[in-house]
Amino acid sequence: MTARALHQYFVHAAQHYPEYTAVVEPGAGSISYRELSELSDGVRDYLYDQGVQAGDRVGIYMRKSIDAVAAILGILKAGAAYVPVDPSAPPSRNGFILQDCGVKLIIVDERFADQLGAELVQPDSAPFFLTIEGVGGGIGLDKALKQIGSATRVAAEPVASKPDDLAYILYTSGSTGKPKGVTLTHENAVSFIDWCSDVFQPCETDRFSSHAPFHFDLSILDIYLSIKHGATLVLVPDDIGKDPHRLAPFIAEHKITSWYSAPSILSLLAQFGDLANKDYSSLRLVLFAGEVFPVKHLRALTRLLPKPRYFNLYGPTETNVCTYYELPLPIPDERTIPFPIGKVCDHLEGKIIDEHGHVQSRGEAGELCISGGNVMVGYWGLSERTAEAFLIEDGRRWYRTGDLVIQTDDGNYTYVGRRDRMVKRRGYRVELGEIEAGLYCHASIKEAAVIAVPDEEVGVRIKAFLSCRNTKHPSMIEMKRFCSEHLPFYMIPDVFIWREALPKTSTDKIDYQRLKEIL
Repeated sequence: MTARALHQYFVHAAQHYPEYTAVVEPGAGSISYRELSELSDGVRDYLYDQGVQAGDRVGIYMRKSIDAVAAILGILKAGAAYVPVDPSAPPSRNGFILQDCGVKLIIVDERFADQLGAELVQPDSAPFFLTIEGVGGGIGLDKALKQIGSATRVAAEPVASKPDDLAYILYTSGSTGKPKGVTLTHENAVSFIDWCSDVFQPCETDRFSSHAPFHFDLSILDIYLSIKHGATLVLVPDDIGKDPHRLAPFIAEHKITSWYSAPSILSLLAQFGDLANKDYSSLRLVLFAGEVFPVKHLRALTRLLPKPRYFNLYGPTETNVCTYYELPLPIPDERTIPFPIGKVCDHLEGKIIDEHGHVQSRGEAGELCISGGNVMVGYWGLSERTAEAFLIEDGRRWYRTGDLVIQTDDGNYTYVGRRDRMVKRRGYRVELGEIEAGLYCHASIKEAAVIAVPDEEVGVRIKAFLSCRNTKHPSMIEMKRFCSEHLPFYMIPDVFIWREALPKTSTDKIDYQRLKEIL
């Protein structure tokens, strides 16, 4: 089917596959499409009672779970947009996000409710909390709805959202030190999911991995491509998702047919997953995105798991996937350079421009720009940043990705690097300026400068150069602890290097080039 709104995929699947398993949450159970429909209807009706209207934003502050999936679907059915935050991130960051986009209500795990409440700086206008006790398996959410009487109400119809209505906001790292909200409409998401259907040809017997957290754009493919086709979504617990020794048997035991993650975890699986001793005959698709996949680990993975089709997917949060490349197997021993990011997806258009906006010829490096149905509306509340992000030609909007690429003779794009100080790390887009802003929160830090250096094993390493206000600088343990309280885990520097003073340019700015030469 082709939907006009994201939740129509689910409504259709619940009607056609009511007793099929919709979501599996290992250790907490599973839920059928019929049961998930009823639970999400309860969320929708509760939101109606709280005055949530079409276009409102509703926050989700809980770990990945059946409860969270039902919350997402209920919010969409109510015509609102969902705003998921990272429960492992500092509460101050999450508090900023939820206040920045003016959420009307927050569905929150009780473990985080007090911390979040303390971070809301305008308590008189703070959003209402639906607090969930015991998140997992949908049980906590169902209990909370029954306690407030939502389950006894007459069910209303889902809102018939229009294609240009807001569906969700995903916050990414911001160069000012504050995260910025990428606003995505139903059309943006539906356009992407329909393209995925055409390319990957899923069916109701598929079992999709859900490795990415719900605040990460990879989750859009996981959730909605699975739902569209009446397939099963298998939630990968956070602790297992980071441990190749446990993740490898998990994939085999749950008979995953479609895997999607950042390359870093697949590299770990190839090195430490003991893949040769498990049955992966169900696996037919391996998709990866978010960073460059070191060829030696990719080669090892494809030799251990030769049967699936492998796709390199590329795209920032602002476009989701906008180029793709299917790997030709086997990978030759002599290949050392990364594979291309491929060609622009069929429903989009791309072009490469120089610094003056002129289109580059094949073989010339330039910035990749994307136009089409996937491309975001803009950044929430940041009109100037939105204007800077787009090139407008003949009334058409081209998103400037900031990524430098070259188009080769066969039409594929090869990734060259960034035009600014943004990097991809562990699949997340990271503004180095946000890390610096976090470091400056430490009372002892006088100067902070962060650089990223390529690393064959992990893709990129973050190095922080610091000068101290005091004679004795903080220890590595203290700095790691401090960063864990002020930054998401994927922004914490790998190395802290202390200097009396940081090098400066002639205009008295930090000389990042000289810092790179210190390595």
